[in-house]
Amino acid sequence: MPKVALFNQTGSKVGDIELNDSVFGIEPNKHVLFEAVLMQRASLRQGNHKVKNRSEVRGGGRKPWRQKGTGRARQGSIRSPQWRGGGAVFGPVPRSYSYKLPKKVRRLAIKSALSSKVVEENILVLEALSFDAPKTKEFANVLKGLSINAKTLVVTDGLDENVALSARNIPGVTVVPADGISVLDVLGHDKLVMTKTAVEKVEEVLA
Repeated sequence: MPKVALFNQTGSKVGDIELNDSVFGIEPNKHVLFEAVLMQRASLRQGNHKVKNRSEVRGGGRKPWRQKGTGRARQGSIRSPQWRGGGAVFGPVPRSYSYKLPKKVRRLAIKSALSSKVVEENILVLEALSFDAPKTKEFANVLKGLSINAKTLVVTDGLDENVALSARNIPGVTVVPADGISVLDVLGHDKLVMTKTAVEKVEEVLA
């Protein structure tokens, strides 16, 4: 089983913690990670690009000239697609780009992401993380005590409002609850900081 150091909130080492081998100790599957990131990024697309078709553009209510006798091609509207200012044909309309991967693939992806942080030695486990009130300075001191000066994902066991508000104004720091952790979040940050209870919660779900 992989073993990592356990720190307290001031940054002092208080012991070691053994991580579940089936969650934090697998061989990272790079292809599955790629597929999971692709799926999440696709789901984040707004998909609100829009063109106007001939029924939506302005003008064109009158037939430009009579049907026969002019020597020109027949036309029904100056807002047909072949006219300047006419409607677009088969242009993009609002749609969702999201899709789903199989459940087993998604589970393998998050395990691979967590295991990759262990392999890179970029995971830290805290005994606990809590504040009496939202205080950015206190959170900054926690990061300073852990010698962290990179993009950091902090995973707590639940939604702690004081922790989330304390980290909100620190650039590059994201706080998520254990049940909201995602592959994109883990891979998008250089360091992963988890509380001991968050580790236990993740292991309970994924093991």
